[in-house]
Amino acid sequence: MNSKKQFLALVALSTFFISCSNDDDSNPSTQTYDIPETYTFERNNLTSVDYSGQNARILMLQEMGDYYKTQGTAGIAIDATVLNNMYSNTGNPFSSADLNSSGKQLKDKTAASVDYFDLLFGGGTTAEQVSVRAFFETQFTEGVNASQGNNASAGVAGKYLDGSSVRLFAANGLEPQQVLLKGMMGASFMDQIVNTYLSVNKLDAGTNFIDNTNKIVESGKNYTTMEHNWDEAYGYIYGADDAANNSYKFWSSYINQVNADSDFNTVRADIDLAFRKGRAAIVANDYTTRDEQIAIIKEKIAIVPAVRAVYYLQDGKAKLVTDNGAKAFHALSEAYGFIMSLRYTNKPGTNNPYFSKVEVDTMLNTLISGPNGLWDIDNISPKLDAISTQIATRFGFTVAQAATVN
Repeated sequence: MNSKKQFLALVALSTFFISCSNDDDSNPSTQTYDIPETYTFERNNLTSVDYSGQNARILMLQEMGDYYKTQGTAGIAIDATVLNNMYSNTGNPFSSADLNSSGKQLKDKTAASVDYFDLLFGGGTTAEQVSVRAFFETQFTEGVNASQGNNASAGVAGKYLDGSSVRLFAANGLEPQQVLLKGMMGASFMDQIVNTYLSVNKLDAGTNFIDNTNKIVESGKNYTTMEHNWDEAYGYIYGADDAANNSYKFWSSYINQVNADSDFNTVRADIDLAFRKGRAAIVANDYTTRDEQIAIIKEKIAIVPAVRAVYYLQDGKAKLVTDNGAKAFHALSEAYGFIMSLRYTNKPGTNNPYFSKVEVDTMLNTLISGPNGLWDIDNISPKLDAISTQIATRFGFTVAQAATVN
């Protein structure tokens, strides 16, 4: 923290004190304050939390995924224009009028973070951003090709019956729907969480630090800009949860799945506490604690795609023996998307991903490197083990530990 910020924080601390029942002796800050049991924050008896934009984008991605499934199961060809319109939210493509009128879209939040894709801070390039967005649009075309009536086979895009549903596969065996869903979880949601809204370059931009210290709220709103930025990071994980109906979507759902394994059973509690503690710290102008929680969230959420990538690589490997079609390729397509997500993680203290773009691209290309991609079943198992070991070693767990997560 620079001297100007330290001075402002000290001024604020001299006039702002919150009693606390949750003091942490390891916290270098001398200030104490309450950390709520749930993510509930108020100002003047009204909520100061708003992540409606994140809720909208989560629901948009869900509807895009559902479109592949419903069209495939009904035997109706996919229309790439529909998916492109959903991606950019043009032409009222969604079933919900609220989504159509939200002013939000997924495309402009794909590979668009402050730390990785803003030229002021480096990390990514405009060319990479264009390439990533074009890649997802290619998955729309792949869905069209797979929905035309052919049965999926080596080198042939088509359909494959999976229970009562029909799954659609590209000629290389990848499932466009799963590549889109898991890939977008990384390129949009993960990238925005750790590389934009939890970035000090965003949190402290402009007058944000001074305004938050002096509790100057945004015009017509009940939150400071810094509070709102933090809430938006939270919303990309939990923004569409419906706990009463046991409904959790995307990152929240996969955090739960990883947390269900005894080797990773503190992940959800760690992330949840860090979000609540960091938000409380922002209210209390305790920026040291805020930054400590940022590091915790970045570390813990990065574990989730790493564990799920290894799990699905090993699950797909096992299913190649018992079912060398839909179920195996479905799992491997999920692994492909989670590997993509690793490029958008942010290792604390580095402002770089746990795996570079080059490393991620190499793993993805290796996965589908045969003449017929995933259909080269006799040669794929060693690749799956090698990639699994590479990911597990980088994160400090074993392939066996990740492979047991349900």
